[in-house]
Amino acid sequence: MNLSTIREEFRRKVCDKVDIEEQGISRFVVCTPFMFDDGDHYVIILKHEKDRWVLTDEGHTFMHMSYDEIDMSHGTRKGIIDQALLSFAMINDSGELKLDIPGEAFGDALFSFIQGLTKIADTRYWTHERVRSTFLEDFRELLESRIPGSRRVFEYTDPDNDPDQYYPVDCRVNGMTRPLFIFGITNNDRCRDATITIHQFEKWGRKFKSMAIFEDQTEINQKVLARFSDVVGKQFSNLGVRDRIEQYLDEALHPLRE
Repeated sequence: MNLSTIREEFRRKVCDKVDIEEQGISRFVVCTPFMFDDGDHYVIILKHEKDRWVLTDEGHTFMHMSYDEIDMSHGTRKGIIDQALLSFAMINDSGELKLDIPGEAFGDALFSFIQGLTKIADTRYWTHERVRSTFLEDFRELLESRIPGSRRVFEYTDPDNDPDQYYPVDCRVNGMTRPLFIFGITNNDRCRDATITIHQFEKWGRKFKSMAIFEDQTEINQKVLARFSDVVGKQFSNLGVRDRIEQYLDEALHPLRE
């Protein structure tokens, strides 16, 4: 197919505002009216590679989303992105989104590619409540990935002193001299609850270590945070420091490891 025919096929299957411009050898910029919420247009490139035509964003979509410090490599967002890739026959090639064009189905391929980009980009704009839900899921996924199942208990409560389960610990890690209590903090209420829980376990004479991972520590009221800081052991301000959290957990699980 020549360039004019491809342009016509794009417009027939997507919309009349689609255009295509040659830039370089076997590389064409596909101009569309589709854009991110901030006004930047999707980057869509048509390339001829290894005897086949390919649509690619040349890594722009994930790079654009990274400006908001969005973690796309774990948890619910990763699941949604993986599902979008599968649904629209796209692949993630080290951050570059691609779609092979089957035969001469240029228009259908562009339509699917735009749908996939939109589905992935939409994860930027979840409501605060949805992001909070994602944090708790990502928090749990992180702990499950680093702590063996035999050594962790989620939603732990003291069976002797707390039969009504008023003072839950998000995750108790066993197998050390003193267990490690881990709390996921999303807001002021959860921070206060964690403070009370730690105090209560201390009153019961329980020996333990504690740590907290915040959704965003800067959003916690300073007085609430100060009281919590007086009782908790280790704190991490957000999941963005995942490598440091993983290192701390590994050292806690294996204290004698060199």
